[in-house]
Amino acid sequence: MLHLNPAHLVDSNMCNQGVLSAAASGLSEFIHQKGADVDRVLGISGINPELLISPTLSLQLPNYCKVLEQAALVSGCDNFGLHYGQQFQPKSLGLIGYIGLCSNTLESALMNMTNNFYLHQKDTLNRMVDLGDSWRIDYQVQHGAILTRRQDAELTMGMFMNVIREVMGPHYSPRAIHFEHTRPEFWQEHSKLFNAPVYFDQPFNSIIISKKDVQHTMPGRDSILLTVILDTLHLLNRASPSQCLADQVRSHIQLELSEGEPNLEKIAHDIGLTSCTLTRRLKNEGLTFTHLVDQVRCELAEHYIKQKNIPISEMAFLLGYSEVSALSRAFKRWFGVTPRQLRH
Repeated sequence: MLHLNPAHLVDSNMCNQGVLSAAASGLSEFIHQKGADVDRVLGISGINPELLISPTLSLQLPNYCKVLEQAALVSGCDNFGLHYGQQFQPKSLGLIGYIGLCSNTLESALMNMTNNFYLHQKDTLNRMVDLGDSWRIDYQVQHGAILTRRQDAELTMGMFMNVIREVMGPHYSPRAIHFEHTRPEFWQEHSKLFNAPVYFDQPFNSIIISKKDVQHTMPGRDSILLTVILDTLHLLNRASPSQCLADQVRSHIQLELSEGEPNLEKIAHDIGLTSCTLTRRLKNEGLTFTHLVDQVRCELAEHYIKQKNIPISEMAFLLGYSEVSALSRAFKRWFGVTPRQLRH
């Protein structure tokens, strides 16, 4: 009888730095297929190609999200993440993919994947929300150094859909797909590929699926292998680095912007600190809460202004301003020109 010991599968020096490299399986080849220079894209993104060789090596999450954005930019394929995700088979996902494939039913596969996703990718929300007759699978990167993450979101929704379609068939239609980013230029392709209504500007990136559809048995279920894979994932996360305080605050600031001006007391409470303690700890790092809010807004503004389909009035709302005039003043301070001048 074969006995598998997860400790023998993991090098003692391995630990998950942010996201396991399985999430970039076939990335170099796909970038090349889209007509972009692979070395240039990886170089701009700060990614060592050697880290893409093994699915149990890992990348810094900001670098991973950046390489997807850069691949879209350099290749000229605005829906790069969408296309990459559609062809991403569950086995290529590495350990987290096999957790789904080895589960007993589709429902347990999705639960096992969402419950253990933090071991595959750090600083990320992944959960299943009970809506009565359906499940909503939520996904959201929550790393303060990552403000632009559309390509990752569309890729990951595709990855989860492919696990579902492993059981339900390649043309399965969920009830709806949600994305947190604004509607892209070629949004009709999203509806076509997901075979479902797609909504943008939502609180989370989500798949909504009927509960009756997730009762199907997984064809490759294997409880013994599932246990080994889970143990291996835990071993890879023994000494993983955590997000610094400033990045935690930046992440919360971005989430609060759609509600208006970010509130120091609320964000401090969400992080588990008093406002005085948060202020003091930021000061020790040479930072202030106001500076971080301004920094996040500036970085997001630089991204939004390039998206021609986002009206300037909507951009003001996305950045937490109640009036366009406040956005214009901020643009003059950041870039020396108004939003309209910079866009044209």
